[in-house]
Amino acid sequence: MFLRASTGHRPVRPRWVLGAAAAASLALVLTGCSAGGSNSSSTPSDTLVVYTGQAGDYQINFNPYSPSSIGGIGAIYESLFFVTNVNTEAYEPLLGTEYAWNEAGTELAVTLRDDATWSDGEPFTANDVAFTFQMLLDTPSLNTSGFDGTVTATDDTHVVFTWSKPAFVAGPTLLGRTPIVPEHLWSGIDPTTDVMAEPVGTGAFTLDDFKAQAFTLASNPDYWGGEPEVKKVRYLSLSGNTAGADALAAGTIDWQTGPVPDMENVSENYPGYDAVTIPQNQVALLTCSSVELGCEGPQTDPAVRQAIYYALNRDQVNSLAFQNTASEISPTFALTSTQEDLISADVAEPVAPSAPDLDKSGELLEEAGYTKGGDGVYAKDGEPLKLTVEVVTGWTDYITAIDTMGQQLKAAGIELTASQSSWNEWTDKKSKGNYQLAIDSLGQGPASDPFYLYDQYFNTAYTAEVGEAAPTNMARFSDPAVDAALAELKAVDPADTAARQVQFDVIQAAIVEDMPYIPVMTGGTTSEFHSSKFTGWPTMDDLYAFPAIWASPDNAQVFKNLKPTGE
Repeated sequence: MFLRASTGHRPVRPRWVLGAAAAASLALVLTGCSAGGSNSSSTPSDTLVVYTGQAGDYQINFNPYSPSSIGGIGAIYESLFFVTNVNTEAYEPLLGTEYAWNEAGTELAVTLRDDATWSDGEPFTANDVAFTFQMLLDTPSLNTSGFDGTVTATDDTHVVFTWSKPAFVAGPTLLGRTPIVPEHLWSGIDPTTDVMAEPVGTGAFTLDDFKAQAFTLASNPDYWGGEPEVKKVRYLSLSGNTAGADALAAGTIDWQTGPVPDMENVSENYPGYDAVTIPQNQVALLTCSSVELGCEGPQTDPAVRQAIYYALNRDQVNSLAFQNTASEISPTFALTSTQEDLISADVAEPVAPSAPDLDKSGELLEEAGYTKGGDGVYAKDGEPLKLTVEVVTGWTDYITAIDTMGQQLKAAGIELTASQSSWNEWTDKKSKGNYQLAIDSLGQGPASDPFYLYDQYFNTAYTAEVGEAAPTNMARFSDPAVDAALAELKAVDPADTAARQVQFDVIQAAIVEDMPYIPVMTGGTTSEFHSSKFTGWPTMDDLYAFPAIWASPDNAQVFKNLKPTGE
């Protein structure tokens, strides 16, 4: 399966949708030809053809601060440094070359490179950086990272960020997930509405051409880091997972992230290709959990949420829905693979059970006043325990997961059904709280640190009453103790692990007890790539970037690292 990655705003989470028309149009899309053009589907050896899961026409939008941006973050618009959440290595310089915090964590000084230019030939300076961050301060709807400091360009190659209180945790987002835009162009636009159809950036690529079914990025010969060896990146729109697998089999795409049949044997089934699976994003049943904020339904009862948690057969869900690419999950949402030492010692069960415990599930419900009826379904105050899970039409792995969990929960006296809708409808329901349950994944944020997941999904500041759009805390979870712990973590030096753990203990105790997001499994994000055509792909031995084609800015780092073999 494959899942969303964070890019500084809440990005589109592409997945697979079924379709039947892709085979007839694939050659035309690859070449950008009309129906009367060449029938050839071949591409030059230095052109990387990618498929993000896009189904349907692209709508041009290269504004990196728009929630509907279709690309260019990292590739066209660069941040100060490259920061990834799949490793803890030092940040890689991009537009910035050095950075330093003061001891109190209230000032961050950044040195910028002096050899970068915008793709229209104008020089890049510290004024562009100061303009970008001031734009965020002046436009709250764009400031999803929550930047609340001040920024000053002290000369052409130095900027200083200051805060009234310690802001260590702002570092990864500020340095690595904030695309810098050109003041000389952006000062004359409305950044909330302009789609930037002709984007100008400092990155290794520029927009070459755009059509509704495909667009192409071209290498920037004037890039400060040297022109990439990949000369073009071609983004396709196909009809879904069948089309993606067919394109792999035909050798007509070079990189996709998503399920294909028999994912354990990609190199055998698709000669010339390899695959890598990264356990990163955590699948959960989101719940509209807060009665105080207007949520309605049995899922507002923590006992119901806990009962669902214990009734799941996670091994079976993994096998039937995820081809055994998923892995264990902690109810604390700290990754057991890389953040296990941050799981509170006070959490009695640090890992979700793989097998169902129907007795425990039933006890929780009965203690909460539910009784099982003659139809085998629990009820309370005359209302049967029936719940609806929102999912996007065509997201086959998640639909299978819901069907599987529905059968499991039936044995526990809970009725669960899927409600399929378009991505836009699904997103709107989650955002405004017009849902009972929704299946989605919780992303890790800009760095490998559970603070960022907790801050995005459990902070009262990022939720809203039902009917209003919640930025990230879709569950409508609100707990003053958690908010206080998050505020304290923002002020603690990340090197002080003991002080941080005290706050993690508070947060984890609250979210394990309340469970506004019901943990399912840690999703394995699987990417298939053309290893015989290009070398330099991320591997488990060299995980320099998150290897999902839709993950920005990590995908741009891969673009720059790849080398064509000439085959």
